[in-house]
Amino acid sequence: MRYKVLGKTGLRVSEICLGTMTFGQDWGDFLKGASKEESKKIFDSYVDSGGNFIDTANVYQNGSSEKYVGELIASDREKFVLATKYTLTKNPNDPNAGGSNRKNLFQSVEASLKRLNTTFIDLLWVHAWDYMTPLEELMRSLDDLIRSGKILYVGISDAPAWIVARANTISELQGWSPFISLQIMYNLIERTAERELLPMARDLDIGITAWSPLAGGILSGKYNKEINEQKRFDQNNPMTSVFVNKRSLSIANEVQSIAEELKKTASEVALSWLKHQGDRGVIIPIIGARTQEQLKNNLASLDLNLSNDQLKRLDDISRIEMGFPHDFLSSDMIKTMIYGNTYSVTDYHRKIPYRL
Repeated sequence: MRYKVLGKTGLRVSEICLGTMTFGQDWGDFLKGASKEESKKIFDSYVDSGGNFIDTANVYQNGSSEKYVGELIASDREKFVLATKYTLTKNPNDPNAGGSNRKNLFQSVEASLKRLNTTFIDLLWVHAWDYMTPLEELMRSLDDLIRSGKILYVGISDAPAWIVARANTISELQGWSPFISLQIMYNLIERTAERELLPMARDLDIGITAWSPLAGGILSGKYNKEINEQKRFDQNNPMTSVFVNKRSLSIANEVQSIAEELKKTASEVALSWLKHQGDRGVIIPIIGARTQEQLKNNLASLDLNLSNDQLKRLDDISRIEMGFPHDFLSSDMIKTMIYGNTYSVTDYHRKIPYRL
């Protein structure tokens, strides 16, 4: 296991983050989780590999995930970079039990600290963008909690690029703590973050953690064996409707083909592809597991390096259209109109945020 500096900080986190949404069994069939005993085995395997970055949320398994994590890290709390989240509602009939407002923020953090049995949270995520809460209220409230010592850093998950950029600009002007990391869905099937989110994060030096790196299990190859047997798809899982289609299954087939060539698993190949995206910024996959065996298989991706030809095959089959203005700006006509005949003979030292 290697370590990465997270965003514009000095915080060092492992190159793979352990996601603990599966720690606990309170969600039943919606998301089958692991028992306390199996969760400990998963955690121990991750720690034994050198991992120090743990991701949970106040709503995961109705709070059991935070409780399990709190117990597991208690004996060596200072060693771990503990991340949790707030924003998603805990009571659908209470208008202030969800959202990013100051009231829900302070109540959620206090409750998380109790479940985690700790005095501070290393990284607090805004779980999803709440359009009803003004950015000024959000960033000032987060900064107040940092100043109180209850949280050390803040990040945001599932938000538009313009929101994140504006939030950090406001924070810079006001002297408040900015978002140091961005959590997004990113994998071989879902690459639309390459249009705005990843270039923004790289330019502003914001770290990236990628959730669902195996696209809800599609990239593990488990759905490719019987494509037409729709009953195999869990209709309660929102990832099913997002990922199960002709395009995604063809990408998964190519992943499986490369895995067979390398005598590795499809999961190892899909996770290794993420590792090779370093030119897009610091990207840390969040891996979750229901069993110790699943986790060990995912961790094996750390030792797998894909060839340039294999990376090209994966890129070709999963490539997305960048859309306007990226495709427009990368056209030969516009490059000539901007740079004349000098584009090809000009050395440019900064990374261009779109394909040219």
